[in-house]
Amino acid sequence: MSYKFIANVIISGKIKCETGLHIGGMVEGYEIGGMDNPIIKDPVTGYPYIPGSSLRGKMRSLLEWAKGKVEVDKVHHCPDSDCPVCRSFGAPAEDERKIGPTRLIVRDACPTEETRESLDNLQKEKGLPKAEWKTENVINRITSAATPREIERVPKDSEFEFELVYGIYDVDGEKNNKDIKHLKYVFEALRLLEDSALGGSGSRGSGQIKIFLQGDPIVRKKENYENGQLEEPKGEYKPLSDFSVDNFIEAVRTTINNKKGADDK
Repeated sequence: MSYKFIANVIISGKIKCETGLHIGGMVEGYEIGGMDNPIIKDPVTGYPYIPGSSLRGKMRSLLEWAKGKVEVDKVHHCPDSDCPVCRSFGAPAEDERKIGPTRLIVRDACPTEETRESLDNLQKEKGLPKAEWKTENVINRITSAATPREIERVPKDSEFEFELVYGIYDVDGEKNNKDIKHLKYVFEALRLLEDSALGGSGSRGSGQIKIFLQGDPIVRKKENYENGQLEEPKGEYKPLSDFSVDNFIEAVRTTINNKKGADDK
């Protein structure tokens, strides 16, 4: 089989926490009164962040459920070049050779400057480690005894900047049409995520998010990497619910093909 790199599509935006967000981290030490359900934080700055693995994993899981790809005893993978999950999110090497490399890269999402300032104030005013502590009760269904516990969360209204990189390839002369069309599944996974929850304790109120996308699509073709002319994301942020995926995909197709692309639909 032959593979040819065509372009990367850069999708950037913000994730806003509509409720507190808990993505668990490791307990670094034990102390009386300490937190045993911490969130993941940057070890250098102490600020929380959203790991790309958490975001990507939840997107893939939700898309698998939506497309009927969930398998009881294993993670779904297949060599089908039309599979909405495997083509974008990747498959093992024995299958990957038939559909090419993983198309979707998800970067770690870091807090915006405004969120960092808010977390700094939280630490100064309340003595909390750049996060909030939420108290919950675990109820024994037999005895009705309550066992209180605390979990650490990213506070409501915190915002994180994220970036997705989606590769466009020509596999065995199929040109780039199939990869461009499969971009719609990335946005479908993001829409599913908004109505689900990110991180832990989603069924108990945590992890509701809102996604905002920035400006027009950024398409970096092979020649852009060769000559160093790499456009950066810019423009206003628009709620995902107001975002036209069809227009986005058409703009990507036009940029790559240098024409309207009507004959490639």
